Amino acid sequence: MQFGFIKAAAITPEIKTADCSYNAGQILAIMDKAASSGVHVLVCPELCLTGYTCGDLFLQNVLLRSAEDNLLKLARQSQKFHMIAIIGLPLVFESKLYNCAAVLYQGKILGIVPKTEIPNYSEFYELRHFSPAPARNGILSIGGEGVPFGNQLIFRCVEMPEFVLGIEICEDLWVNQPPSNRHVQAGATLIANLSASDEVIGKAEFRRQLVKGQSAKLICGYIYADAGNGESTTDLIFSGHNLIASNGVMLAEAKPFERAQTVSEIDLQEIMFERRKINTVRSISAENYVAIPFSMPINKTALTKKIRMNPFVPDDSAHLRERCELILSIQSAGLKQRMTHVQAKSAVVGVSGGLDSTLALLVSTRVMTELRRPMTDVVAVTMPSFGTTGRTKTNAIKLCETLGVTLRIVDITDSVRSHFRDLGHDESDHSVLFENAQARERTQVLMDICHQCGGIVIGTGDLSELALGWATYNGDHMSMYGVNSSIPKTLVRFLVHYCMETAENENLRDVLKDILDTPVSPELLPPKNGEMIQYTEDLIGPYELHDFFLYYTIRRGFRPDKIRYLAEYAFKNLYDSETIRKWMKVFYKRFFAQQFKRSCLPDGPKVGTVTLSPRGDWRMPSDASSAVWLESIDQE
Repeated sequence: MQFGFIKAAAITPEIKTADCSYNAGQILAIMDKAASSGVHVLVCPELCLTGYTCGDLFLQNVLLRSAEDNLLKLARQSQKFHMIAIIGLPLVFESKLYNCAAVLYQGKILGIVPKTEIPNYSEFYELRHFSPAPARNGILSIGGEGVPFGNQLIFRCVEMPEFVLGIEICEDLWVNQPPSNRHVQAGATLIANLSASDEVIGKAEFRRQLVKGQSAKLICGYIYADAGNGESTTDLIFSGHNLIASNGVMLAEAKPFERAQTVSEIDLQEIMFERRKINTVRSISAENYVAIPFSMPINKTALTKKIRMNPFVPDDSAHLRERCELILSIQSAGLKQRMTHVQAKSAVVGVSGGLDSTLALLVSTRVMTELRRPMTDVVAVTMPSFGTTGRTKTNAIKLCETLGVTLRIVDITDSVRSHFRDLGHDESDHSVLFENAQARERTQVLMDICHQCGGIVIGTGDLSELALGWATYNGDHMSMYGVNSSIPKTLVRFLVHYCMETAENENLRDVLKDILDTPVSPELLPPKNGEMIQYTEDLIGPYELHDFFLYYTIRRGFRPDKIRYLAEYAFKNLYDSETIRKWMKVFYKRFFAQQFKRSCLPDGPKVGTVTLSPRGDWRMPSDASSAVWLESIDQE
């Protein structure tokens, strides 16, 4: 539960239809195993204490009494666990029979939630036995105690305000106004669904879409437990298709007939951040709801779900290719519109032989293809100076020649030396002035060339550089349209790699491969023996770490101590704790100190959910203090 993580489980016991004592034993074994593995919320299927397929046996007092007696036994056994267990069974309330979910915790039945929507079509005939949930909550006497009963109950953790549980049962999810809509509006962040959804062709995918979609629409965690082995196979088959989703992402799944336990961690702090951010999330008056408190100790949740090292990059290769194509299309659409609007005769790109400028050049050539204009309308300018190595210069020239763009080589060494003389600066002094003078001279050259050829300067800087302020103010910081401005460095690499894989020209593939293999460097300091001596990631830290910090700071709104915890888990085989802390401090110091550069960014297309445009998603004062964020890094 530390950092907002709830370990959730959806588990299907192997039951015997109408044998409540046997089923209770199976459920208890599941409870014991789940609690020992740190589960906080265990969801079992609909009517699992009796079996869903009992038919007219549901009307028999023998079965109903057995179900109630075994529920009380399970409730007493739950005293051993700091875990909520939700069990399905039939119960009588005010002379009517209801399909119910019982919420057990620490030896007590916290509440009983009856099913709202009772299906009576096709293979379902539940109205033969069960009544829909009554309009108002009530009190059910069970085991000599009064227990809250109704479909307007939520269960709230005292120690963790983000942890608020709501419950619906099977068909409740499949209707156009699910009870979970109201539960969430009343404050629930986590929905449990006890289900007995039979398996027919195509239903599993639809069920999967429903669970993902509902968790996305409601911005909540969703735990779906499905009936399986032991249900009668007289007419129907149940597959135990268990699902856990959060905010539109499937975290864990036991595929139909797989019989696997489905366990994952749901981040309730992430859910609360999303709800705070999205101002169209609605609340309702909770006056008809009963909020039932429970006390659960806060402990450190051992993570089992995968935390990706590259959160901006999809894991699945097919999805990654689709993502790359979409991003290139967005970049191209933005630049195409801008060039058309200003009637630009050319796109001027400064090409260094590095990844960012390569991507900007590839996008520019793509635009020319879409506009049916010659590649020569792209003017690529390479500007060697003190730090340029033979490898990057050669790659820049080869790339331009292979693409068929107009290539201009402007050596800026003499111009920069003249500037040094004007300032009285010693060329052997390799200070910030030495480096930034080259960057600003290159920008001046690009701007003046664009006037020569009636074009616009295409910015090459990426999102990671903007976050860190790794750009020379009024140097490479400036352009007329920045096509890479919302693409992080880790994703830039994959985009160039995608272009290499899909290139039909073998020479283009070869030069892109070598560019991908070249270390990231600003090349502003003189090389030694022809080899670069300035490596960006040695100076400011690994981009994969900075992109990780950026994603969880901006997209998820996490505190630095939580981000550090996740980074140590995700990068455990690459970086030790001290290395992660070191570069986190660099990230936050630079992110706050360099906001002034982001306050006057050129236009550029929004590509993903994280962007730092001052006109769009990110508005921040340039003189804000980073002190609280830096203090949080070392908190435990």
